Amino acid sequence: MAPERLYLFDTTLRDGAQTNGVDFTLGDKLTIAKMLDDLGIDYVEGGYPGANPTDTQLFAEDRNLGATFTAFGMTRRPGRSTSNDPGLAALLEANADAICFVAKSWDYHVRVALETTPEENLASIRDSVGAAVAKGREVLLDCEHFFDGYKANPQFALACAKAGYDQGARWIVLCDTNGGALPHEVETVVGEVIKLIPGDHVGIHAHNDTEQAVANSLAAVRAGARQIQGTLNGLGERCGNANLVSIIPTLKLKPEFADRFEIGVSDAQLKSLAHASHTLDEMLNRAPNRHAPYVGESAFATKAGIHASAIMKDPATYEHVSPDRVGNRRKLLVSDQAGKSNVLAELERIGLKVDKDDARIMQLLDVVKEREAIGYAYEAADASFELLARRVLGKVPNYFDVEKFDVNIEQRDNAVGQRVTVSLAVVKVKVDGETLISAAEGIGPVNALDLALRKDLGKYQGYINGLELTDYRVRILNGGTEAVTRVLIESQDESGERWTTVGVSPNIIDASFQALMDSIVYKLVRSGAPA
Repeated sequence: MAPERLYLFDTTLRDGAQTNGVDFTLGDKLTIAKMLDDLGIDYVEGGYPGANPTDTQLFAEDRNLGATFTAFGMTRRPGRSTSNDPGLAALLEANADAICFVAKSWDYHVRVALETTPEENLASIRDSVGAAVAKGREVLLDCEHFFDGYKANPQFALACAKAGYDQGARWIVLCDTNGGALPHEVETVVGEVIKLIPGDHVGIHAHNDTEQAVANSLAAVRAGARQIQGTLNGLGERCGNANLVSIIPTLKLKPEFADRFEIGVSDAQLKSLAHASHTLDEMLNRAPNRHAPYVGESAFATKAGIHASAIMKDPATYEHVSPDRVGNRRKLLVSDQAGKSNVLAELERIGLKVDKDDARIMQLLDVVKEREAIGYAYEAADASFELLARRVLGKVPNYFDVEKFDVNIEQRDNAVGQRVTVSLAVVKVKVDGETLISAAEGIGPVNALDLALRKDLGKYQGYINGLELTDYRVRILNGGTEAVTRVLIESQDESGERWTTVGVSPNIIDASFQALMDSIVYKLVRSGAPA
């Protein structure tokens, strides 16, 4: 039997844009739309034309997408005709392949929010869908609050869905708008809907307020729905929407779904999933969730030595799927709980060939455990571990020496009379016998030190021009006036490669400097810079 087709609908640019702290520019939206298209998403919802200048301009752009680019908006307002509703007119005139109408399907909302009658709400659905179909558009109807509405008045909720379908809507999308439904409820309700509307015309739009959005989406598919709506990385208002980054590999790699269905994402496109997820986080200027399923840095990370030993024999012992299928990689962490197997596996990954009986392996493991006892965390700082391993094995060149550094913080009035706090760092380094002194101002002492350290490294400057600090995390390891500070710094180079380094000291500036130094030296080692 040929597999059934499941369709993926992404609303990152519309529902995802409602995330607290997210504000997409026109350029962002065009970039994300192209990325979604390249991933194999069937529908890309661009936004609400006419609602704001960015969305209005987006629909005026020539986008050149293979995906069905969709405009979102409301059905006609109560008491207005389809020819006398500016919002509806903007939707009908938008340069879009499809129109997604949102309509109330809970009689409580019809009465309280719209202040109209059930009959008028149904007429609004019929008129709006009919007008869009007459214009030759593919139409989707988002039945807002459908599951709450069904619980309160199943006859009315079903009537709203049926009104859209009878007028020619391609998809009737059942929305768990408040995010309170549970998987068994979704499966039951969707099962009732497809008795009236064929499942290949039914979609699911789940919010994540009970951490059930992915599970609810899959439950809807089991019950017969054939479109899933969601966002990249689960963006969305409140607690977010169903996360397509988790849903896509589940559909592709889990036999319950992979044997029955096909989606528009190919095996090759699936390998770009982690990159797409991390690219969106980079655009939002936030660190990727290291614990994200499938694509997170820790998704295939193993800490316990006994687990690592088994993974080296057969990865299937502790991996539910192969990480490379989603563009991720296996990671055997080195920590005070690690065994020899973890160390050997990590050395092999970074390209250091060492005999398993080499005495230096146990020496390295002892050093790791000693340093973690005083606060270092190598499981979270892969680059610092690599440098430590190379130093124990005698394979890190001495590129330069830092003879001294100085950081000052000054509060003063600036040129326009505003009171400002300025940090100034001065670093003195020696490269090939030449002394170089660099100074830089920064928005804080660590930023100033980072800028000064990378300002002039002589013959190595060309290797680090593309280096930038992308995340900075501080943890106080014990209390009191003698508290020890751990600093983790995430860096990125011009190729997009990321790595993390660690520093530990009672002095936060000193700890930061250690991590900054490791980041620069790691970049030089990885770039093959000559000693």
